[in-house]
Amino acid sequence: MKVILLDRVENLGAIGDLVSVKSGYGRNYLIPNGKAALATAQNIKELEKKKEELEKRAAEQLEAAKSRGELIKGMSLTISANVESEGKLYGSVGPVDIVEAFEKVGVSVERSEIRMPDGPIREVGESEISLHFHSDVDIPVTLNVVSEDE
Repeated sequence: MKVILLDRVENLGAIGDLVSVKSGYGRNYLIPNGKAALATAQNIKELEKKKEELEKRAAEQLEAAKSRGELIKGMSLTISANVESEGKLYGSVGPVDIVEAFEKVGVSVERSEIRMPDGPIREVGESEISLHFHSDVDIPVTLNVVSEDE
């Protein structure tokens, strides 16, 4: 399936690129989310007219993401969890717990913006996660998991 990108898509292309994607990806994700349009002659002509406006909107979104990133840059977050005697957690610390911890310090973060490269955290100690605000803005955050008893 050939589509025209209306937004920058990570690992795919930039605004205005004509790309070939699997039909399910295009039909179920790119087109409904407004990130792409079918590559018809009419859509290509419309894109050429709108390209400047789309690039301006993308630049505004990037600036907004960078300003959010500056608020969080270098932040360390502490989460208390129920821990057994060996230092392992009962359960795990996941994105929902991290969102709640950010809300406690007054920072608004969506669950979908949290990237946990090692999966859910199951042990006490420090871990590195990142917040993905934009395809060009990833902010590292140190997460410290401590026992509720301390």
